[in-house]
Amino acid sequence: MSLSVSPCSDRARWDTTVDELGGHPQQLWGWGQTKAAHGWSADRVLVAEDGVVVGAAQLVVRSLPLPLRSLAYIPRGPQAAKGREIEVLAAIAGYVREAHGSVALSIEPDWDDADDAVAALPAAGWRRSTNTILIGRTLILDLRRTEEELLADMTKKHRQYIRKSGREDLSIRRVLRSEIPSCLDVYRLTAERAGFGIHEDSYYLDIFDNLGDASPVYAAFQGDDVVAFLWISATATTSFELYGGMTEEGERLRANYALKWFAIQEMKARGVARYDFNGLLNDGVSRFKMGWAQHEDQLAGTWDLPLSPFYPVFSRALPLAKRGMQLARRQAGRAVGAVRRVRG
Repeated sequence: MSLSVSPCSDRARWDTTVDELGGHPQQLWGWGQTKAAHGWSADRVLVAEDGVVVGAAQLVVRSLPLPLRSLAYIPRGPQAAKGREIEVLAAIAGYVREAHGSVALSIEPDWDDADDAVAALPAAGWRRSTNTILIGRTLILDLRRTEEELLADMTKKHRQYIRKSGREDLSIRRVLRSEIPSCLDVYRLTAERAGFGIHEDSYYLDIFDNLGDASPVYAAFQGDDVVAFLWISATATTSFELYGGMTEEGERLRANYALKWFAIQEMKARGVARYDFNGLLNDGVSRFKMGWAQHEDQLAGTWDLPLSPFYPVFSRALPLAKRGMQLARRQAGRAVGAVRRVRG
């Protein structure tokens, strides 16, 4: 029997389904709600067989100029019953073609690159894409292991710095909403030092409000001052780092070591099975991440299913558009930082 696809407008049912299918935090209702307030629209669909849900996907859709119409994107999804992934994707693609007329459906699923589902994508018409949003190369800790096993898997330096920063005059705890602006000040300084762009403050406050308990923020304080912060999102099975930053004083105190270990312990205490560091590159931050375990993970990466004869035009234009947006975001971040320094 063919699979049926139907939109879901019930937040509680949606998030419960994501958890039941082992879904990723970027598939939670609150994440789509935030994207919908900042230039995208969100469409959440359930895929069922004989009334039994076997898959689900939160689509975020970006309007594009004619004749492209739109791009449909599934961040770290879909979630599907094991062995049904390709069927579920085919059903969702048919829905996207009819409901949105998109030029392409782009996915970055939370699947290991060695999974059978990934191997089956080319035969189903999917193409690997270099227009990546979420990096496939990452590090995922198995939080079902004991704390002793997790510590033993780290480098000796990381264990030493966890102990050292834990002895410093630091207070590490979950932050309140009223303290988010202080964390964002640290994030802005971090972005300026590292040369990457960030969103306006309202975007991060929307994430905090829309995801609620599924998106805790932890910080290391020296007195009343935030010297490092780490922003997490989590479902029942997976925790995912969103953002983080540190002041020069936080760096001197190695605050990020004790802070990250605190966040890992918090996710483990929740019963979450996986802790995803959200991407590895060839930079200093990634070298810091790689010290937390003796392995790395490769997820499926970015895949496109062309849905329009205009797909070649879209695939050539997207990288240029992304570079322009990234440049604008970096410039805006520098401008905001400069204004705040003058006012300070």
